[in-house]
Amino acid sequence: MLDLRNCDLDNLNSVTKYPSIPTYHSLDPRNGGLLDDRVPFTGPVIGTEKVDGTNARIITLPDGSYLLGSREELLYAKGDLIGNPALGIVAELRRVADALPVPAADRIEVRFLEVYGGKVTGASKNYTGDRRVGHRLFDAIHLTDYEDLLAQPRAALSDWREAGNQPFLAEEELQKLAAADGLTLTPRLFILDAVDLPDGMEETQAFLTQHLPHTLSGLDDSAVGTPEGIVLRTPDRSTIAKARFQDYSRTLKRRNR
Repeated sequence: MLDLRNCDLDNLNSVTKYPSIPTYHSLDPRNGGLLDDRVPFTGPVIGTEKVDGTNARIITLPDGSYLLGSREELLYAKGDLIGNPALGIVAELRRVADALPVPAADRIEVRFLEVYGGKVTGASKNYTGDRRVGHRLFDAIHLTDYEDLLAQPRAALSDWREAGNQPFLAEEELQKLAAADGLTLTPRLFILDAVDLPDGMEETQAFLTQHLPHTLSGLDDSAVGTPEGIVLRTPDRSTIAKARFQDYSRTLKRRNR
């Protein structure tokens, strides 16, 4: 069984980081605008709200310990007297982590949550007028055979992660996990067939407005309510992409000059 005190924490950090998610229409590396080619989907596609906060992790280990992390760093381990206060992640998620079950001996569980509101980002006013802080579960992985994985060179682990090899839970499993943990998922907006997804820029901008005119993740009644965008994903999570309002607004403004 993994012992946190003898574990290579840098490797554990690497294998549990959330990977980069492509934009629905490709980003132009020259100016950050969008290009016409897009991520191809087939079959049913689930749309979920993309919440504008900070990416956080709860890593639960079979020895009964856990770690809290931001997207890039590990911030706190169970029992620490002092934790890194960055972005309010530890303050928001420590009690959540304390209540989670211990994983089976053969796996490490990682829950990915968006921590938002308060002073987390400049977009916090869209979710709260009273500086409240909240969190939403949006993904999870279960790592089995982790001892062999953690023994790999760090560069190989980064390549493994970015190649899409992390074993993410499918939608049905994620729903069950959230219910068992008492966690709230990012809002589910629709399930559509891939043929009904938008193609062009203007069409996609209208699609976003139609399906998410106002955030569904508000923390109080005084929130401004402007949403960030929609994440598109297949039920097995083999294909995933994000579509953000500001990307389409910026690109179309440039094109219409």
